Amino acid sequence: MKRKGFIFPGLLFLTAVGIGLVAAAVLVPNLARQSFGPPAASLDTWHRLSYAVELVWNADELTQPRDPAGAERLFIIQPGDSVSLIAQRLEEAGLIRKAQTFRTYLIWTGADTNIQIGNYRLSPARSGREIADMLKSTTLTEVVFNILPGWRMEEIAASLPTSGLDITPEEFLALAAAPVEVPDFIPAGATAEGFLSPGEYTLPRATSVEQLVLLLLESFSSKLTLELRSGFVNHGLNVYQAVTLASIIQREAVVEDEMPMIASVFYNRLAIDMPLQADPTVQYALGYNAAQASWWTTPLSAQDLQVSSSYNTYVYPGLTPGPISNPGLAAFQAVASPVQSNYYFFQARCDVSGLHNFAETLEQHQQNNCR
Repeated sequence: MKRKGFIFPGLLFLTAVGIGLVAAAVLVPNLARQSFGPPAASLDTWHRLSYAVELVWNADELTQPRDPAGAERLFIIQPGDSVSLIAQRLEEAGLIRKAQTFRTYLIWTGADTNIQIGNYRLSPARSGREIADMLKSTTLTEVVFNILPGWRMEEIAASLPTSGLDITPEEFLALAAAPVEVPDFIPAGATAEGFLSPGEYTLPRATSVEQLVLLLLESFSSKLTLELRSGFVNHGLNVYQAVTLASIIQREAVVEDEMPMIASVFYNRLAIDMPLQADPTVQYALGYNAAQASWWTTPLSAQDLQVSSSYNTYVYPGLTPGPISNPGLAAFQAVASPVQSNYYFFQARCDVSGLHNFAETLEQHQQNNCR
């Protein structure tokens, strides 16, 4: 009987504990909801509870400023920055009190999926909650917009929805296809392809599509030095032809240091009316590959190399009718100052280094094939 009497209070205790845990599982998320808003729909039951406990326990880390007298400072969110990295950098910059709690709040609210890339003026006099709300705000004043060398204008357009700029891909492509203000070196009726200068741009979020396209064209013009122009002329090219060749070199080269040698090969081929046989020109002609979700089909098939297009340099000799991408400065320098060589062939090395083997004859070129 004593033994049974001992078990009964134990069961009562365990029951009470169980009831308390259940109550806590309901009460704590409700407290978190009241203080920090509803949880993201994507969170499962366990994460809702664990994040709620963390938020309620560390509420001061979000509701109290790091430094009430702190001065406003610049904070930049770059493309690819993770939520954890952003939170850690905010703490290191002295803007928030605790990175882990700040990260949890972003995930709890679902704000981790819509943080805006760009430049922010943030103050440690604001609470962690207020700073979090600013990071997902669509009213930030500046954004950082990146264009990679070798992108065609459709790829630039595709990056706009996540850029923070209020410009649609359709608006950009329409204006890039028929720019209003055209520099004198772009032929009448030509698109801005090739002249949308790659680089990193810090822009007002209110930048219009007209301002963006004009800025990119002006950036190109600023890089078109007398030295580059002279180099183009010395090799028998006008600016438009030079940009066209540079755009092909940009897509062929993986390592910038090889660009002058690749330029040499193409110049040598042009001198004897030998087709350039450049794969990127065929890729440009093929357009978007839905299966690969890419504008640059790889690998190319034998049938691809026969595509009927004036941009197919396996079929048509000489340069393509226009640029196939927007090249960087290194490609322009290679066109203006190529290496002098007797090479007529090149192909990627078999070591996946991105480098190429160059050859003077077709026989040597074939010996460079990967086996």
